[in-house]
Amino acid sequence: MYERQILAILNDAGDKGLKVAKIARHVYNDCNSLFETHSFEEIHQAVLAFLMKNTKTEEPLVEKVKWGVYRLNKQSKKVGQLIMQFESDNQTAQQEEDHSNTVDLTLGLFD
Repeated sequence: MYERQILAILNDAGDKGLKVAKIARHVYNDCNSLFETHSFEEIHQAVLAFLMKNTKTEEPLVEKVKWGVYRLNKQSKKVGQLIMQFESDNQTAQQEEDHSNTVDLTLGLFD
């Protein structure tokens, strides 16, 4: 449910990784809005379940650094693909932001 956010947060965290509570807090802040709210406990449990599940696979996406601290497994092929995808998404967002900052100097039809 929160896989994309968790992986993006771990990508931003780098090699040191993050504690489960910090990851859960970032996901909580990212997912809650005025119209849709989730409890922190629900998100924390989902984050913990995702991390536990993905550290015990044959080629894990996430690795445990120390007790309660996780990071992306740079040796995984899937992680390499995800990192490239995050980078292309960031470039696309940056290009869209650059285009939105341009000033429209054309004359209006009914001015």
